[in-house]
Amino acid sequence: MTGSIAEEKINAIRNVADIIDIVSETVLLKKAGANHIGLCPFHSEKTPSFTVRHDKQIFHCFGCGIGGDVFSFLMKNEGISFPEAARKLARRYGIEIPDRSFSPEQDRLIREREELLAVNQIAMEYYHGILLEQTAGKKALAYLTGRGISTETIQKFRLGYAPAGWDQLVKFLGGKRLSLKSAENAGLITAKQNGYYDRFRSRIMFPIMNISNQVIAFGGRVMDDALPKYLNSPETPIFHKSRTLYGLHLAKKKCRESDSIFIVEGYMDFLALFQGGIENAAATLGTAMTSEHIRSLKGFASKAILVYDSDQAGLKAAQRSIAVMNKDLKESRILVLPAGYDPDSYIKEFGPREFQRHAEKALGVFEFLVESAVKKHGLSIEGKLRVIAELETYLVSVKDSLDLALYSKELAERIQVDQQTVLDAMRRRLQSKEGPRPAAIQAADSRMPEGALRQAVPRNRMERRIIAKMIQFPEKTIPLIESENVLNYFEDQILKSIGTGIMTCNGSGARKTAQLLGETANPEQRRLITSLAMGEEPFHAEGWCRLIRQFIESHKKHLGKALSKKIKEAEAAHDQEGLIRLLTEKQRQISEKQLKPKDASGGKRL
Repeated sequence: MTGSIAEEKINAIRNVADIIDIVSETVLLKKAGANHIGLCPFHSEKTPSFTVRHDKQIFHCFGCGIGGDVFSFLMKNEGISFPEAARKLARRYGIEIPDRSFSPEQDRLIREREELLAVNQIAMEYYHGILLEQTAGKKALAYLTGRGISTETIQKFRLGYAPAGWDQLVKFLGGKRLSLKSAENAGLITAKQNGYYDRFRSRIMFPIMNISNQVIAFGGRVMDDALPKYLNSPETPIFHKSRTLYGLHLAKKKCRESDSIFIVEGYMDFLALFQGGIENAAATLGTAMTSEHIRSLKGFASKAILVYDSDQAGLKAAQRSIAVMNKDLKESRILVLPAGYDPDSYIKEFGPREFQRHAEKALGVFEFLVESAVKKHGLSIEGKLRVIAELETYLVSVKDSLDLALYSKELAERIQVDQQTVLDAMRRRLQSKEGPRPAAIQAADSRMPEGALRQAVPRNRMERRIIAKMIQFPEKTIPLIESENVLNYFEDQILKSIGTGIMTCNGSGARKTAQLLGETANPEQRRLITSLAMGEEPFHAEGWCRLIRQFIESHKKHLGKALSKKIKEAEAAHDQEGLIRLLTEKQRQISEKQLKPKDASGGKRL
């Protein structure tokens, strides 16, 4: 797991890093007893199942099963390698990690990301300098100030200008002896037969930042009617537009304070909101909202208001986003501005206060869908049928029976039909799509020997309880585990491997679990460790001894039954040699059974 970073450095990072601080930058956590809970950033959910334990420095999602320590959270959340996660945490907590050789692939990935971030940073300062300091940027600066963008906003978001000409940036980077190949990989320049040319020309430049304030891409906007109006950087190892929201790096604080966010479609709309004091906002980059977008919001807000123009394109964009928004967020609303207005023009004419008042009237998702369908089809008999047909898909996806009853009633009242008519239409749709009932589980159960399921489940449950207590109370449980050789009786090899790891792990105290995770490479074992570590059972020595005694007796009883079965089979087969061996083993078991097991303390008999 540690690669070529010294183990003592990894332990030093683990001892000072606070998983609550790291996770809180992505997930909106709330205290719940000894845990902190929030919406999982790795899968879609509305009810929090993502749990973080501060005392153990681990996380676990009871929805998707993903778990681990602070290193694995960064790796999963940012798509980086272990060495990258370790170095990022080391920089944050002031721990120096000397350069050491990595595997060729690790070295390539780390170097590629660092080069992309570095060349983007240099390009941002280049474009920003041209906008504010050079003659070539005067027209662009006049355009921005004419649109009401202040110098303070230009500075805060490091807006810039890509000058006319085919190779201005190419020449600048070459003059500084910077890698043109890195600039090409970042999407800043494009290769041609006899060299490179600039991707962005004669455009106002909007640097796109990640949550850590690193420049990962750019958006460029023309100042005339040329097409395309907006041009974004291509996808790179550090930039994915389906995951990125413009401005979130500076909006996240206000989003957390209000637990809400406005989502707009363009850079200028976002800047108009932010500059007007509505700082809980972000902008998509030419795409509808995606599940990845929503997951990036979970650390900052549980409520979202999508702001769209009232034209047909705006309404279609809102409808495309609804499925994702309503599935993954606690509350989603749609704000459709009056005809002829976008957020930028609306705020300029009416001001931010009026925008906020208008936002309070934003429609809920279903109400928006109903009104859009009515506007599209009308309320003639034919129109009502089409409205019902258009909304059937949404209604049959609603899982909660109360929500479904309320939605169907709302639709029926709006288009003036009987509620049963709506429900009947949904029922017909469901029946037309109903498939055969799944029989895989029943088939699997029917193949098991009689009673096997009843025997397997308790033993597995006891083994899980033992490992859970070992994880949670290692100092109190390990002595008896060692003295009675308990792990030798385990049937589940994964649980047995975890138990062995607990006994050999060098960590101590509350962070022993995190240390154990650091020494465990198997993903299934890591998920199981974090799941079992989340328990809060009290420890009682007497109860612990009783659990171990019951477990050992259960194991020996199980072995006895198996041995008796083999003896009968040997008798039936007239296998005298095998029968003698099995009877000898049976006698040994009887002798051992007559011995009482030891207690947890000092080898005293129970």
